Amino acid sequence: MNKYCLALDLVNDPQLIAEYEDWHSAEKGWPEIKASIKDAGVTNMEIYRFGNRLFMIMETDETFSFERKAAMDAANPKVQEWEQLMWKFQASIPGSKPGEKWVFMNKIFQL
Repeated sequence: MNKYCLALDLVNDPQLIAEYEDWHSAEKGWPEIKASIKDAGVTNMEIYRFGNRLFMIMETDETFSFERKAAMDAANPKVQEWEQLMWKFQASIPGSKPGEKWVFMNKIFQL
């Protein structure tokens, strides 16, 4: 198992943040998106929020790679639709490359 931690900012607007959280609720989350995440080898994913900053923890199996996931996502029209919808809520985190969403966080401590 591998673990990855990533960060992303949301547009700093309480209404948009509430909408974003609603899209990620169990009732509104798209089953095709959950399936695409699992099919890529992600075994667990958690997203946390503080203010407009998001923190994601991904646990993956041995089949997962970011290159493979990117290729799968590019070939999946439903994932592309979801990503386009999510850009309404998301803002690039300071220090990220243009158009980059989630950025890797460096582990600096472990107990």
